[in-house]
Amino acid sequence: MSTRKIKVIGAGGIGGYMLEPLSRYLSYSEDSVEITVYDGDRYEERNRERQRFSACENKAQHTVEKLKVEFPKIHFRSKAEYLTSDNIIPAIRENDIVFMCVDNHATRKLVSDRCQELDNVTLISGGNDYTDGNVIVYIRKDGGDVTKSPTELHSKIAKPTDKNPGTITDAQRLSCEQEAVINPQLLFTNLAIASAMCNCYYACENDKVTFEQVYLDIATQRMRPSPDKF
Repeated sequence: MSTRKIKVIGAGGIGGYMLEPLSRYLSYSEDSVEITVYDGDRYEERNRERQRFSACENKAQHTVEKLKVEFPKIHFRSKAEYLTSDNIIPAIRENDIVFMCVDNHATRKLVSDRCQELDNVTLISGGNDYTDGNVIVYIRKDGGDVTKSPTELHSKIAKPTDKNPGTITDAQRLSCEQEAVINPQLLFTNLAIASAMCNCYYACENDKVTFEQVYLDIATQRMRPSPDKF
């Protein structure tokens, strides 16, 4: 029996909602499944508007403890840390399936660059603004790109102007949290992106990927792949 190794980066608004249906689906897989969740952040009272938790603890640890009870067949691990250049190499390895659910381009670039170094890896990256967002699917197989990397698709990821939360001071992190209050996110959009990421995973698993990214807008009820085929 092979072991399917899943890495989930971020257990907040998108990752927290994506993990439960993904784990339910994988729990009935014939493979052995290992899911590792990375997040250096803690839940706060202000998160309750769009995130599900019962204690103000580290997001990765709190989420994994709940999932362990519901899905005992899966081997869960939590890493209460942000991904940085110091831990990215042991974190993401050959044949991993990576779900990236972060809110900053600096981490997206870090993970994208790491995946480009590997021969075989699948990266599914989701992000959103208030009512719209996108999911990028980056696949490398036998040392070559099957789809374009996030850095090739988006210049803001290739040249981020924001900071990786794992490389800044507490004061700078507080400033980022204040920025998040100014630019809030919507629960329903988080749910839509989480669902789209699971859909993209199913497409990858069944060799149905004919797109590089999916755009959606919950206000207009529009969802489209781009390109339609390549």
